[in-house]
Amino acid sequence: MVLTPPVYFDHGDRISFGKHFYANTDLTILDENYVTFGDNVFLAPHVSIYTAGHPIDKDVRNLELEYAKAVTIGDNVWIGGNVVINPGVTIGSDVVIDSGSVVVKDIPSHVVAGGNPCHVIRQITDKDKNNWHTQLKEYEDDIEK
Repeated sequence: MVLTPPVYFDHGDRISFGKHFYANTDLTILDENYVTFGDNVFLAPHVSIYTAGHPIDKDVRNLELEYAKAVTIGDNVWIGGNVVINPGVTIGSDVVIDSGSVVVKDIPSHVVAGGNPCHVIRQITDKDKNNWHTQLKEYEDDIEK
């Protein structure tokens, strides 16, 4: 596990990390509820994950009430820079979240998602896998020269 400082946690004991976790600088996790990361999760700089929220009604909010909903992030997920993940969200496995996204609802597995609010842009397909394996082969060939 790699956490590039600075990192900010409310508690730290409500966060579970899978194998091969990497977070670039300035990770913020407000872990009033549980945050679970799968295996092979990569976070770019300035990712914020919030489990805490407040009532919409001003009278109730002004009583300083707070709620907390767990956040779950699956396996093989890459989250771009300056992404905000809101309370109660589940991000499936094999997902890429574009930089600057605000994730307010669940994201299914095997997709590229982005925007504010974050939405599915497209499925990740075998064509993507083949393209990246071709580029990897070309890179390896260049190194051998």
